[in-house]
This record gives sequence, C-alpha cells and structure tokens, in this order.
Amino acid sequence: MTFTFLGAFDPHYPRNSVIRKGLRQLGATVAECRASRRLKFWARYPILLLKLPFKVPRWTPSVPAGRGSRNAGPRILFVPEFGQKDVPLARFWSLLAAGKVVFDPLAARYETKIVDWKRKPADSPSAWWNLQIDRAAFAGADLILADTAAHKAYYCRMYGLDTAKVEVLPLGYDDEVFRPRPWLAPERAAAAGAHATFEVLFTGSFLPLHGTDVIIEAARILAGRDPSVRFTLIGSGQTREAARRLAEGYGLRNVDFAEWRALEELPARIAAADVSLGIFGRTEKAGRVVPHKLFQALGTGKPLITARTPAAEEFFVDREHLVFCDEPLAASLAEAVLELKSDVALRERIARGGQALVAEKHSPRATARRLMEIVEKHFGYPRTGR
Repeated sequence: MTFTFLGAFDPHYPRNSVIRKGLRQLGATVAECRASRRLKFWARYPILLLKLPFKVPRWTPSVPAGRGSRNAGPRILFVPEFGQKDVPLARFWSLLAAGKVVFDPLAARYETKIVDWKRKPADSPSAWWNLQIDRAAFAGADLILADTAAHKAYYCRMYGLDTAKVEVLPLGYDDEVFRPRPWLAPERAAAAGAHATFEVLFTGSFLPLHGTDVIIEAARILAGRDPSVRFTLIGSGQTREAARRLAEGYGLRNVDFAEWRALEELPARIAAADVSLGIFGRTEKAGRVVPHKLFQALGTGKPLITARTPAAEEFFVDREHLVFCDEPLAASLAEAVLELKSDVALRERIARGGQALVAEKHSPRATARRLMEIVEKHFGYPRTGR
C-alpha cells in the first residue's frame, strides 16, 4: 500500500505521527506532501500541486495503480487531522491518479469552534461557514476516520453520513517515547524524605473539555483533608487563566501551575508523578473523545483518573485500566486520589493493566495495522505488513 499524507498538517502532532510510524513499521510506502499551516488554503494549493508528482513519482495520471506493481494495493491520499480545507485538493488529485481519499478529521470544525470553544453563536455566519467546510470535506472523502464510536455517531448524525463511510480508528501513542520509567517516582520520593508529597499531575492545553475547574475544586476539597497531596497543572491554553484565578480565589497552596515542557521531557515528568489525570469537562465533545494524553500517561505505566464518559468506556474498564470518576466530579476525583494514595496495590494493579492494554492495542504498529485492515475492507486490496 502507498500512503501519501497531504495538506497543511503538523508532522509532530501525535495522531498522524503515530500512524506514519506504524505504517512504516509494517512495510507500507509512506510519503508526505506538506505545506505550512500559516498559508491560506488558496495559497498552499499551488505549492502542494507542484510537489505531488515529485514527492511520489508513481502517483502520476499516466501510471495507474495495479496489483502487479511493487506497491500493489490502493493508493491512499491521507488527509490528517483538522485538514478539512485540504480534502478538495486531495479529491482532485485522486481523480487524476486513481487514488482514494481517506480523511482523518479528529474533530469537526463546527464541533470545535462553535459547540466546544463557543467562539461564535450557533446562528452566526461563522457557524454556518464552518458547517459548510465540514460538509464539503466529508462529502469529498472516500473514507472518514473517527477516533471513537461516539464520535462516529456524531459525524453520521450531524452530517447525514452513511455509517459505512465512517470507520473507528482509535488514537495511539508513541510507545518508544511514552514508556514505563518505574525508577523515577521512588527516586523523587526518596529525595523528598519523610515529608514526600503525593503528586497528582495534569498535562494539557487547557481546553474546555479538560475540565480543569473540576481539578481545582478537588484540590480545594483535599486541601483540608490531606496536605501531602499536591496538584501540578502543566500546559497553557484557553482555560488556564480561569483555573489559576479560581485556585488563587480559594487561596490554595496545594496547586502549582507550570509551563509546557519539551515533548522529550514530558514522559519523564509524567513518570515522576504518583497519579496522572485525564479529562473532566462537561461539554458535549468531552463525552465523545479520548485524548492522546490518556494513552500517553497509561503508556508510561502511571495510574490514571478520568471522568467516566461513553467514549472512555469504549476502551477502558474501571479499576482494571484506570479509575473513573462520576458526578459530582470534584468530590469523586478527591475520593479517587485519596483511595489511590492509600492503596498501593490498587495503584500498581491499574498501572500495569493500563500500560499492558495500550501497549497491545494502541501502539503505532497496532494502530497502523487497524488502519490497513480498514483500507483493505473498503478498497479491496490485500494489505502489506506483518
């Protein structure tokens, strides 16, 4: 199989990075035809069109795909996450080169900007325009990927898509980067001496779906019950300032905010904490997604606490892979932290269970194998790889 990743995508973004890595591990041909995200779509289209024949020489109108060629199998134009505006170009080139367009939106523009971020009212011209961009992208793809079954259901309901056109490809994580480092937490505890703190770590971009206000409320509950528990929130984004103000308003001394670290430093930072946090948002989108950060934290072998959502329950079992929180979320989170702090056996059991699950089902190789099976199912060629 030949996969050409096309558009203004970030090559370091975990979703497409993990897929590309896994495809190469399985022996697929992977090429990239990329333009800067800083360019408007009408400015990057000519650049991408000029690059396409040279980036993937076999992809020319005069060389049709065939079972007898070295790269037998479907030629896939893969438009990665958030690339709605690049799908029309992929559609055009696929007609010339007998390829298939696979679109991996990760999120709809309307869902993100209007429903989740609430940047514009639902009846605004901007909302209508983002809806049309989504519709055009979904119509132009031969196959659409969704990260959860809940997200697939949303796409089909919202955009009137045939369920057969949408397949679920869960998120993965880089298992060479986010791997267990069991020695780090004991070293940190030993260095702290008898007064070692129990660190609860959040990392993220402070999106509404992350529910950082719930984390602050849990910290408030625990401030008077167990002063050894400390919450660290690493990252920046839309809700960070509101979370910081909330913590200051409560006068909390058990909450620390830190800026983003380089990606290569993040796994060790997660591994050095005692517990990692997932998401606790109450937005519609929060119920449909399972962010990368959950898979990454589990990959490091750390116990994880997150809100119970339909999407999360697709992949994880409570107290086997992680701990779920229910409403009221802040109180439930506080109790979960105290339970994990006091029950070392439970902490170790779910850490092992979560890490084993993601290593088996969400590694780059496992994610890419699932993608190749989906492509084979839809386009009928035998897949490459082991």
